[in-house]
Amino acid sequence: MSSVGRTVQSRIYRAGVYGRRPVVPVEPAALQAAARRRMSDVAWAYVSGSAGRQRTAQANLDAFDQHRIVPRMLVDVEQRDTSVELFGRRLPAPLLFAPIGVLELAHPDADHAVARAARALGLPMVISSQASVPMEDVARTLGDAPRWFQLYWSKDDDVVDSFVSRAEAIGSDAIVVTLDTHVLGWRTRDLDLAYLPFARGEGIAQYTSDPAFRRLVESRAAAQRPTDEKSPRPTPSAVRALHSMASHYPGRLRDNLRSPLPRAAVETFLDVFSRSSLTWDDLARLRERTSLPILLKGIQHAGDAALALDHGVDGIIVSNHGGRQVDGAIASLDALPAVADAVDGRVPVLFDSGIRSGADVVTALALGARAVLVGRPWVYGVALAGADGARAVMQHLWAELDLTMALSGVRSVDEIGPDLLAPGPR
Repeated sequence: MSSVGRTVQSRIYRAGVYGRRPVVPVEPAALQAAARRRMSDVAWAYVSGSAGRQRTAQANLDAFDQHRIVPRMLVDVEQRDTSVELFGRRLPAPLLFAPIGVLELAHPDADHAVARAARALGLPMVISSQASVPMEDVARTLGDAPRWFQLYWSKDDDVVDSFVSRAEAIGSDAIVVTLDTHVLGWRTRDLDLAYLPFARGEGIAQYTSDPAFRRLVESRAAAQRPTDEKSPRPTPSAVRALHSMASHYPGRLRDNLRSPLPRAAVETFLDVFSRSSLTWDDLARLRERTSLPILLKGIQHAGDAALALDHGVDGIIVSNHGGRQVDGAIASLDALPAVADAVDGRVPVLFDSGIRSGADVVTALALGARAVLVGRPWVYGVALAGADGARAVMQHLWAELDLTMALSGVRSVDEIGPDLLAPGPR
């Protein structure tokens, strides 16, 4: 196979001869800093912020420093293969676009931008339950590109069933059940700005486009009877919030401004968003509902990995939600080896939370991951340059992965194992 790394690297250097820089910064810290300058305060807090004192998010990054790649020499690496097989599909690289909600905060094209980037690269997009665009519209933009669907398990079973049916109908290759967000973590940056996008109708397009959810909304609106009590004078902020709710609800804005449905939709979403009573036994119902592979995202404990296998799941994603849920939790990378050992190759183990470079991808693969999900970096790319930015970020990761393999004496992803690593400084 041709060298992705050399191709991308050479294209950048050739463009530099004519005075052109990369569409987004290549260096991770520079990419993040550029996105911070571009994004609004609320968007930056939502995308970059994590739980509490941000310790888990920092631990995710620091964990990679505890491992060092040990290159091997005089290996013929002229031809390299970055591809990997997952659930019967051969992917060109072990990289997936992680599910990220409320992308309208980063760019007006939102999920369409990511879908165009995924389509251009042939990499899977994991469509979020909290998308700004209905999954059917995202699927049309994706074309033939692979897609998975991330499921937040609603308190309403009809909504769960409807989401799964829709995910099947758009050709999803897998269902990713996110376990670690049945309640929102204590996200201090969002709290300081008193900003929850869902309370303004942002990031709930999967719900407002869903027939089961719409029935709940209509029932709620019908039950809300007019009252003689005088409403307080609305503040400018409240007016903006109501306008946002109306503009995000399907239909004409003029009609929605007079309708109780947009506000009822937000209230309904906040009521049914996710289920804290979910147990292992509930997975059987999902298995009865779909024949698609089921992955559990949010596993951090080897005991939970064993239970997942006992309950017939098809894959595990080791993740702590990018540090957004539990402050002071174990780094995702630190959790990976024990989970991989418990699974022992019986199902694919994927990884997210902390990937910032192609070398990070190599480290995660060496510690037992079959592939990795990337989140914040490509969101920063979207904020800076829409679809082109997202595509560039993932190309840069892919290119560095390829070159790191070459320089480490590795010819294929399958050759990456724990013997490639040595302990870093403690």
